[in-house]
Amino acid sequence: MPEVRLASPQGRWILLTTVLGSSMAMLDSTVVNVALPTIGRDLGASLAALQWTVNAYMVTLAGLILLGGSLGDRYGRRKVFVIGVVWFAAASLLCGLAPTPGVLIAARALQGVGGALLTPGSLALIQASFHPDDRGRAIGLWSGFGGIGAAVGPFLGGWLVSGPGWRWVFLLNVPLALLCAPVALRHVPESAGEDRAHGPFDVLGAVLGALALALVTYALIEARGGSPAVALAAVAGLLAAVAFWHVEKRRPDPMLPLDVFASRQFTAVNLVTLCVYAAFGGFFFLTALQLQVVSGYSPLQAGVSLLPTTALMLLFSARSGALADRIGPRLPLTAGPLLCAAAMLLMLRVGPDADYVTDVLPALLVMGAGMVTLVAPLTATVLASVDTARAGLASGINNAAARAAGLIAVAALPLLAGMGPEAYRSAAAFDAAFRRAMPVCAGVLVAGAALALAFVRRPGPGCRRPECRTHGWVTAPPLERGDRRA
Repeated sequence: MPEVRLASPQGRWILLTTVLGSSMAMLDSTVVNVALPTIGRDLGASLAALQWTVNAYMVTLAGLILLGGSLGDRYGRRKVFVIGVVWFAAASLLCGLAPTPGVLIAARALQGVGGALLTPGSLALIQASFHPDDRGRAIGLWSGFGGIGAAVGPFLGGWLVSGPGWRWVFLLNVPLALLCAPVALRHVPESAGEDRAHGPFDVLGAVLGALALALVTYALIEARGGSPAVALAAVAGLLAAVAFWHVEKRRPDPMLPLDVFASRQFTAVNLVTLCVYAAFGGFFFLTALQLQVVSGYSPLQAGVSLLPTTALMLLFSARSGALADRIGPRLPLTAGPLLCAAAMLLMLRVGPDADYVTDVLPALLVMGAGMVTLVAPLTATVLASVDTARAGLASGINNAAARAAGLIAVAALPLLAGMGPEAYRSAAAFDAAFRRAMPVCAGVLVAGAALALAFVRRPGPGCRRPECRTHGWVTAPPLERGDRRA
């Protein structure tokens, strides 16, 4: 039984390093969008290059995050967490020094590998290190500080872009890692899961999953050109997805056990997750550009503008989670997406010289209310829809599904909205495409609400752990890994 107490110096060091580690990956998911127009101008990048700046990170992160959790369970969570932090920092340094869009995109893909190693370990280290009597409070603090990090991310990104420059959005990770890694090595006890001695890793499954995501993403981003390479990539991506399914079905120890989807509730909630986080991914990618390209906001103003959504999540997610415990998840998972859909339609008011108070803020407040309503119950319902022993696997699948949905949305939405390669350089062209994109996002959310209404039912005893109810995650649900026994 772990014996570290939260009030002890070691307990505080453990909390610090896990918060720093998770914040590094989370900040990069929220601050980069604000920097995109400046990156594009400085490096002479096309819209497709900006999409890849976001998606190269998401491809490797979404494709490898389940494998990263398994590596920690097998070889030691602290060891894999520290390797992930160092890897992430090295890739961040390369991002910050990138002379061309191609180098930046490659470095972002490497960042995603580091994120896949460190992200699952952050919460798992808390669960494995703290005494059971302190674990709930420690997770609550971890979740709360993570929410603050998510809320501060857009503001920090805007400040860095407007001040020291966009490269510091990435370079900031280096000093954070220099603090995080030594603290982890000195103060965090090593731990591993029960599967330490199990069979070989499903490396083939991980490679096929990441390859399928990368090829489909490439086909969507480059589809405007209509070249044979695009069609070939699309077909190859679908074939890789089919091969992934066959590998996972037949392996004795798959990365993604397909029998977990035998739970109708689990399948339904993950379909809702795909709809919700696809819309969120497209919304935050395009809104950061719309505010700067069309409305004339500075990067700092655009970053500050986005604060209300995550601030509302941080302040009210716990109450939303408690309400869902009482009334069941069906109503929140139906009403929340509908509120977010309404917010995206309200964003159609945001055009040239948009006034923040009358045009932007109402949409973001409604968006925040919708996210508060649905995000915590979504996480809790996923974890309550499978056996307790598989809660870590369920959380990992749900987290990967959310990230993959955002990845596909960032690739597909500009194509569906008719954005040309240079659209973000023209306020009129981008504004017209944005007005076509927001109803698409709203439609995806309405589809998610319909799925929840039709298929989500009240599960057994819900997830009452703090990470299920109190968080400010924007781009994905909180990821729970590891042994949850006392």
